[in-house]
Amino acid sequence: MVRAHLRDIPQAAFPPGFDIRPMRRDEGPLWADVQRDAEELFPIPDDLFAREFGYDPPGVEQRCFFVTNHKGAAVGTVSSWYGGRDNGPEWGRIHWVAVRPVYQGRGLGRASLSYALNRMSEWHEQAWLATSTARLPALKMYLDFGFVPDLSPPNAADAWRAVQAFLNHPALSAAL
Repeated sequence: MVRAHLRDIPQAAFPPGFDIRPMRRDEGPLWADVQRDAEELFPIPDDLFAREFGYDPPGVEQRCFFVTNHKGAAVGTVSSWYGGRDNGPEWGRIHWVAVRPVYQGRGLGRASLSYALNRMSEWHEQAWLATSTARLPALKMYLDFGFVPDLSPPNAADAWRAVQAFLNHPALSAAL
């Protein structure tokens, strides 16, 4: 999914008792724990954080975040990352959004996405993300935040038409 610009980002505040903080370089195991707790589609290997973010330790401290509860415990994560796309350095990447299941449905995903996009706008002009078409609630959130389907990959239009059968969103109608 792509967002052609980082203007007019929808603003969503964290609910009372929740906040967001930057990750520290040594918190890869905590990140993996949050991801494992939230992930339903595939296993999270121990080395995934190092593969995804380990090449830029200073970037981790600037661009990776934990959503925390009132006790300071990590209940979610989001990253305002970069790269992975051939369109150039102006593209930021929303990467590895997750909220522990017990905390889902409280607006933490929306608040963390809003925060991450606002931070991303400090460094980039556009954004992209990769996700599964099986993640309908996440897709709706991304569409609500101005992301649209990237129809350039082969069979992308067919996949998005299948999503549209379950998720009637104006952005899908406009894109397809």
